[in-house]
Amino acid sequence: MSVSVVPASASSAAHRSAAPACGPAEAIPAPGTDACSAPLPVLGRDVTVPLVTGGEVTYAALDYAASTPALQRVWDDVAAYAPYYGSVHRGAGYLSQLSTDLFENARATVARFLGCREDDQVVFTRSTTDSLNLLAGALPEGCRVFVFETEHHAALLPWRNADVTVLDAPRSPGRAVEILERALAAREPHAPALVCVTGASNVTGELWPVRELAAAAHAHGARIVLDAAQLAPHHPVSVTALDVDWVAFSGHKLYAPFGSGVLAGRADWLGGAEPYLAGGGASRAVTRRADGGVDVVWHDGTARHEAGSPNVIGAYAIASACEALTEAGFDTLVTRERRLVERVREGLARVPGVRVLSLFGDDAPRVGVLSFVVEGWNSSHFAAALSAEYGIGVRDGLFCAHPLVRLLLGGDPGTGGACGAPEGDAGEQPLNAVRVSFGAGTPDEHVERFLAAVGELVGEGARWTYRAVDGRCVPDTSAAR
Repeated sequence: MSVSVVPASASSAAHRSAAPACGPAEAIPAPGTDACSAPLPVLGRDVTVPLVTGGEVTYAALDYAASTPALQRVWDDVAAYAPYYGSVHRGAGYLSQLSTDLFENARATVARFLGCREDDQVVFTRSTTDSLNLLAGALPEGCRVFVFETEHHAALLPWRNADVTVLDAPRSPGRAVEILERALAAREPHAPALVCVTGASNVTGELWPVRELAAAAHAHGARIVLDAAQLAPHHPVSVTALDVDWVAFSGHKLYAPFGSGVLAGRADWLGGAEPYLAGGGASRAVTRRADGGVDVVWHDGTARHEAGSPNVIGAYAIASACEALTEAGFDTLVTRERRLVERVREGLARVPGVRVLSLFGDDAPRVGVLSFVVEGWNSSHFAAALSAEYGIGVRDGLFCAHPLVRLLLGGDPGTGGACGAPEGDAGEQPLNAVRVSFGAGTPDEHVERFLAAVGELVGEGARWTYRAVDGRCVPDTSAAR
């Protein structure tokens, strides 16, 4: 029996019909003059938070690189489906079959979103980290993995059971290709090899030369997997156009909740590997042996690596986000985001003592992710003050990319300033960095609030007292100001 995917809710359908048909634009008009310049509706856009100095303010969510807010469209679609929820693939009931149809339609939607080849597979996972660990378990014997030291830990660490070559950080996109080509040329000929590279840095937001790296990998008989966790929410990603072998990304960075991810690409290595998880769904037949053991025949195809009851709602949410971003138009989204990036870079450049981190240079193209340090400030203190005194959520730390951040900071972290007040010798290295990140749901006003707050904190200092708790700066609620 074939059933139709549950229709979107009335509110979601109304949102779609009201959406402007925006196309590419050379310049975006001032906010409020063109609907195409407006952010996409997201959950939490009207949430207010208390300030330690008194009162409340609308929360400015500027931590998109960690997790994006869910698109209202996605939430509406999920809410419309929720009453029809059922387990997939083997149920005879109507809701089970409807959920199966929805789950497999979601797989097809993601394949279209990623421009997959006809024989590629789309495997649903828990996250980018989960996807790359799945691929790590499917490497053929003797495979050598090449990964730059600048990668997120999700891409740097899964290959611990393989022969791994960690490549030096390049200082330009062209240099990245040169470093990779030299390393691949020096490896044992004809041995399997895999290159893992990000599409956009989660620290600097800088775009990597994926197509050129893929060409270099293939020229030397290697395959390549693209970590698109930070790229897919901001730019179109096409497996075919980029000529990558696999792509991995997370739903929670693509405006979809519920902890799902994707690994999409070539089927041969995945089909030749032991299942990522052993259990129901991955097994086609299980028989008891006379010696007391069991024999298993594993499924081929995507089921082989999707054991257990899959996260149907998570998969549907990803597919809904893919459709929403496609319908909004990446040309429009990219153009608007470039304007926001330039506004943030321009605004931070005017604040004394602020240094934006960059690997490829200040003018390198980037998505809406920027990390910076403030002279004399502990970054945890600075981020805590932005939150407690201004209602602005950013992130501080090493961003699960320790080697890269330490390189950009100029060496191993030092002591920086204390939580109580900006201090520290000019020669000291900061503990870590502050990261501001934004995207399709970010209002212009949040960016302006952020820049104004940075200027005030640097120029006037924090208005509250902070203390260290478990290594982090937090407002001292016992202080009277």
